[in-house]
Amino acid sequence: MELELALEELSDKTLDIHKVQNIYELFTNDKVLESKVAMNLSMKTSVYDKTLGFSETMVKLLEKLAFSESMEARWAVAKNPHTPVKTLEFLANDSINLVRALVATNPNTPKEILTKFFNDEKIVRDGLSGNPNTPLKYLNLLADDNDKMVRLRVCENPSTSKEILTKLSNDTQPDVKIASTKRLEKESV
Repeated sequence: MELELALEELSDKTLDIHKVQNIYELFTNDKVLESKVAMNLSMKTSVYDKTLGFSETMVKLLEKLAFSESMEARWAVAKNPHTPVKTLEFLANDSINLVRALVATNPNTPKEILTKFFNDEKIVRDGLSGNPNTPLKYLNLLADDNDKMVRLRVCENPSTSKEILTKLSNDTQPDVKIASTKRLEKESV
């Protein structure tokens, strides 16, 4: 099989997972192909339906792709809802902030890993502020973050407490004020 044909086939999210695995094995260590494989795996999943696309084959591919030299492959693995915790732990130390940020947003990332992101770069804190597994203690601290987008994501986080939302309803930024007030109104209904 030619690389071009393999890349084209990988754009099809309905491509059988075993065919994806075969393509990966044929062209291992090709950064472009690894990115396409990781993207194909992402297209097969859903954050809303945790069972969609799950297979042991997918998990094995995600574990291998976490070591790719392709940043795109690693960030696709970091955000995939089927990525195992052990792999998320590994990617939590990635040198690329976007990879760490996507680990911070992944709903499978355990609290122990999430807490280490509290002092990371803004993009990573932004991911952390929206993760429903982020401990309340950190959501409270992130509600005081200098960055408006971090505070806004805290407002949108389903785990944010009424007390934190009340504090954010007095924010100096109108967007944050509005978002927190809407959440408070919604929760009081």
